Amino acid sequence: MASAELRDELDCSICLSLYTDPVSLRCGHFFCRSCIVSALDAQEAAGVYSCPDCRAQYLERPALEKNRKLRNIVERLSSTQPEMEETRIFCTYCDPPVPAVRSCLHCENSLCGKHLTAHNKTADHILTEPTDSFGHKKCSLHKKVLEYYCPQDAVCLCASCCLVGEHRGHQVELLDEASETKKKKLREYLDELNPQKAEIQTRVQNLQDRKRKIQEKASDKRKNVSKIFMDIKNRLEIAEKKALSEVSRQEEKIVSQISHLIKKLETEEDKLSRKMHHVEEMCLVTDTITLLQERDITVCSQGDEEDTGGDGGEVSSEEDLDEVLISLTLHRSMRDIVTNVTSELGVHVPDILLDVETAHRLVKISEDLKMVIHLREKQERPESSGRFVTYSQVLSRCGLSSGRHYWEVEWNQIGECDIGLSYPSIERKGDQSGIGYSDKSWCLVLHDGECKVWHNSEELPLSMKPTSPTLGVFLDYEAGRLSFYELCDPIRHLHTFTASFTEPLHVLFYVHFGASVTIRS
Repeated sequence: MASAELRDELDCSICLSLYTDPVSLRCGHFFCRSCIVSALDAQEAAGVYSCPDCRAQYLERPALEKNRKLRNIVERLSSTQPEMEETRIFCTYCDPPVPAVRSCLHCENSLCGKHLTAHNKTADHILTEPTDSFGHKKCSLHKKVLEYYCPQDAVCLCASCCLVGEHRGHQVELLDEASETKKKKLREYLDELNPQKAEIQTRVQNLQDRKRKIQEKASDKRKNVSKIFMDIKNRLEIAEKKALSEVSRQEEKIVSQISHLIKKLETEEDKLSRKMHHVEEMCLVTDTITLLQERDITVCSQGDEEDTGGDGGEVSSEEDLDEVLISLTLHRSMRDIVTNVTSELGVHVPDILLDVETAHRLVKISEDLKMVIHLREKQERPESSGRFVTYSQVLSRCGLSSGRHYWEVEWNQIGECDIGLSYPSIERKGDQSGIGYSDKSWCLVLHDGECKVWHNSEELPLSMKPTSPTLGVFLDYEAGRLSFYELCDPIRHLHTFTASFTEPLHVLFYVHFGASVTIRS
């Protein structure tokens, strides 16, 4: 008995049944003669013929080549295979069962290749693919074969439906014509969908490329972070050794001095013990003459005074570990580590100082030039061309014209505080002098728990509500990036401005209603 796999190899790819009168195209694919003839007839209107399997195209209708050897194999297989799967449709007339290649809707019979040749080929005998369900092929009302299609009602009809009933007078089409019309519309719709699919595929590919780049970048960043922390660990170990070494050095020095003093005092204590023992012996002498003639040991000689004279001034009783020196050693090591890390990250931490000459009279600047406070009463300050007149603002002394910079500010969470950057050419009075009111300044606005950004008089509210008073500001001058961060745990990105900077950028603060801002070192 032939295997199921072998039988599947002998199935026509159009009717999915064993070949009947098999023929082949030039591309080498085989089909039932009736199946490929029907397929080529359907393609005739388009003027281009193609193989249903490989889609090889032919400008002219291809010739069909018989294959007697394949036909003999199929017939021999059919005659020697009495057991068929239950899912197959069998010829109504064959015993033992033979797979059917066609079913007649008129007769409601299924036919093998042999009986199909002898079957009545009149017009009312309509052949279709093998089926054992003829009900959906016939009109439920007239029990006749469905031959027509009504586009108006989108239903298939028999001849009687077209002559009588609710479809009488409707414009109808033959099923094959309606099928081709629908296929044409489907192909047109497919042509519309293809560009959409191509666009989606392009977007997916772009997203996949972006995903891959992000993953590669993240992998590089992980390696870089690991390298930095490994370096920090090494530097911390060195810093620890330095600090411990300094503690040990001080300990050794002071302990050595104390040990020397202890040894000296112990020697003096031994001398005193011997002297006391001699005095005690003299107190026991009964011979007065002997006692009186003994040298008066209560009167100390000059040498004895030097020997017993205190601690000799070598170690003060107040002397202790120099904790300030130890702290400075640690501080310097930590500072060097931070400096090295920021250098590796390519980020500079600028020393930002506020310019009193630009400060509005309603703001007060701290002595260290790091803090600005809003006041209720104006301060007496000399006239200055660079001083803000309309808004309670102040600029920093120096500008940033290149590089990557990061600094932190702290708001007292009172009133309104605007934090940002500005060109030095910003107006000093009028509406255009306000931070964010022109194309010369960019700022983050904090007020009553609300957060928004301003630039060129355009406002953008932010959905996030900062809860931490401390904010980080990052500037990449060449990349044209200005970013604000909330320094909570974890750190949150608030907003990023992008621009092509054309002038040095100065830090600019606006404070109102009792607000104050401090630049953190």
